[in-house]
Amino acid sequence: MTAAAPSRALTASLVRGALTSPFKRAGRSGARLTADRLTAGNVPVAPDALASYSRICGFRESGTLPLTYPHVLGFPLAMRLMTGHKFPLPVVGLVHTWIEITRHRASPATDPLELTVYADVLTPHRRGTEVTMVTEARTHNELVWESRSGYLSRHSTTTAAASTAAGAAPATELPAVAEWRLPGDLGRRYGAASGDRNPIHLYPLTARLFGFPRAIAHGMWTVARCLAEADDPGRIRSVRADFKAPVLLPATVTYAADGSGSAFQLRSGSRIHLTGSTTRDGGGPDS
Repeated sequence: MTAAAPSRALTASLVRGALTSPFKRAGRSGARLTADRLTAGNVPVAPDALASYSRICGFRESGTLPLTYPHVLGFPLAMRLMTGHKFPLPVVGLVHTWIEITRHRASPATDPLELTVYADVLTPHRRGTEVTMVTEARTHNELVWESRSGYLSRHSTTTAAASTAAGAAPATELPAVAEWRLPGDLGRRYGAASGDRNPIHLYPLTARLFGFPRAIAHGMWTVARCLAEADDPGRIRSVRADFKAPVLLPATVTYAADGSGSAFQLRSGSRIHLTGSTTRDGGGPDS
């Protein structure tokens, strides 16, 4: 797989998703997930692509993969599965709501990976139906990294379905650590580094086609940038992040974190865009 291959695969999936989505109805009774698992073996980590990704996210060179990078490598497989005819939800309009990532062992940037993606569960949500997608990365048949992501397909729900998902408690405002000025072309720059050129991230015109007044930052960029800002990000073993509100570009945002670095936020004024928590090697969040 060349460095350009993930980008081509994602573009093909976006086109396929646009074609298949009109024939799928979110919330239909009896919807079931496909049991298919998609696997790509011996996926190399292209040094130039990794360097570009690290620069745009703020990671320092360490010789090992940033915690979020296997998600970038596996995302084309996830999109291929979600845009397939057997996947029950329309991919157009899917909203990335949360992600959990666990690193079981540090992966040298020189090691190729075997990636596996599958859909795990459909869950009623107060705003529709949420699917959990799983991505696994292995080296020499050893599971070294995995992630679980929630994607919401919005549709009208019954009272019973809506009651199964309780609203989240308001987030406590954390102390401000840094202020970032995000340029209007951030989505295009991150898209070039990650291969994810979803139209909502590129230009105001393409974003307006999907109901956004301006292009929005990639959610996975916001997670990665927050992790890169943390003290000694290479020691972070796991992260849970919840996407609360899109970041319209350009923007000035505040990165906030507690004293231990185990909880973090991204906000602008009183509007919280992202909340997250981490654990570190050695036991606890701040060990």
